[in-house]
Amino acid sequence: MQPLAHGGDLAAARRMFPGAPQPFIDLSTGINPHPWLHPRPLPALPPEIFSRLPDRASIRALAAAAAGAYGAPSPDHVVPAPGTQILLPQVAALLKPGRAAILRTTYAEHARAAELAGHAVTVVSDIDQLANASLAVVVNPNNPDGRIVGKSDLLRIADRLDQNRGVLVVDESFADMAPDISLAGETHRENIVVLRSFGKFYGLAGLRLGFAIASPALAGRLDAVLGPWAVAGPAVAIGQKALADSEWKRQALERLASDAKKLDELLIAAGLEIAGGTSLFRLTRSQDAGALFDRLGLAGILVRRFAEEPTWLRWGLPADDNAWQRLSAALGRGGGD
Repeated sequence: MQPLAHGGDLAAARRMFPGAPQPFIDLSTGINPHPWLHPRPLPALPPEIFSRLPDRASIRALAAAAAGAYGAPSPDHVVPAPGTQILLPQVAALLKPGRAAILRTTYAEHARAAELAGHAVTVVSDIDQLANASLAVVVNPNNPDGRIVGKSDLLRIADRLDQNRGVLVVDESFADMAPDISLAGETHRENIVVLRSFGKFYGLAGLRLGFAIASPALAGRLDAVLGPWAVAGPAVAIGQKALADSEWKRQALERLASDAKKLDELLIAAGLEIAGGTSLFRLTRSQDAGALFDRLGLAGILVRRFAEEPTWLRWGLPADDNAWQRLSAALGRGGGD
């Protein structure tokens, strides 16, 4: 199967819009533009982090930090991985090939990963249609529209799945913005797997760090599949420090909420309909979405478009005053319906 197209490909954007002003402003991902410790630099790392394999004690400490940050019952429930993406086919392979049901419209890699694991994939629009699957997947909050499924509904589906030994996978890659919805604390149940992304909220996607949270039995199986040293030493060290930094998290949540409100005002003033989102991105709906994508590209601004939903555009947050000004100027030429 071929890889799917995603946001963040600035090389492709430059080829598509060769005359656009530089540098390109990337608003096509839902990554925090103000990384952990911003505007201070990342802490210095000892040279041996790059020359030695990470030991089990440091990985255990990272799992403990993640358990504390995400509300998992214990470090035994947490599996660190080199990004959440690599976990998708591994989680799907926990079950024998059967029927996978995915709540639409969402991150397309879940369907691809389930197919790679041998499942017959069905995309459903009603949460109750998940209950008869062997593997049920919900992205919560959803990407790209920010839809939230309540905990009680998810637990009800998990109970129904359990009757047929089915597993509920909840991708909480954007749940840092809505921690009360997380099922991480419910992973004492044997049929719930929660996925958490580190790079999106902490703004360090290139570090490649993510987590699966599950019962110790399921976590042990996933850990065995990943094998030793799955996470690089620098990611172990930085992840542990960042996850324990509760003051930075508080400030980041406040700033992201403020920036998302500012983005809403800008998009609405341009005549665009806000169709959803989280504090890390906004989704708009417009009959002119294709033309607007092109106009922004010519102005050196990349947003996320969707071949399956041609009226949609997803907008990340500008990183600085210059990016805000360039976006405002590009939208000021006219936008929306």
